[in-house]
Amino acid sequence: MGKQFSELNQKHINFIQAQNIYFVATAADTGHVNLSPKGGDSLRVLGPSKIAWLNLTGSGNESAAHVLKNPRMTMMFCAFEGAPMILRTYGNASVLHQKDDNWSQYAKLFPKFTGTRQIFVLDIDMVQTSCGMSVPYFNYQADRDDLTNWADRNGIDAIEAYWLKKNQTSINGFETEIAERAGITENN
Repeated sequence: MGKQFSELNQKHINFIQAQNIYFVATAADTGHVNLSPKGGDSLRVLGPSKIAWLNLTGSGNESAAHVLKNPRMTMMFCAFEGAPMILRTYGNASVLHQKDDNWSQYAKLFPKFTGTRQIFVLDIDMVQTSCGMSVPYFNYQADRDDLTNWADRNGIDAIEAYWLKKNQTSINGFETEIAERAGITENN
């Protein structure tokens, strides 16, 4: 049976910080639901009611488009080794772009990556834990560095061109505001 909490306690925070992968779900009022796996050094628990995560450049930009339409976000963490547990955080998120006023406040919390695209800040209104006894065991070997290597090889100018070409709208045609809020244009 799942248990619900109004915020993260220290046991929850320790569990989150021990995970090598997490999942982020978002949805606008219409269109497709998005669920993305995340990893690497991209997550910070900022307190019992706040999590920030760094979003690197990828093939889609669904989370940004969805949060602009409807700020709901669920994050899920699963134990793939040790004692079984699933932990979900529910709340409302905001998306930060590099030209936003509070960008530097959050960017300094993360390593610098060429492909850094956005930072999401989740204000948690509910935490739920459940048993996770059917989640299989997996052994963590290492983080993949393919995405960061790709971004480094291409450089920031090519990354921004990629944003213009591939990251301005969601699969359902919702705007992501990446060009405007990152301060890039077709002529950059």
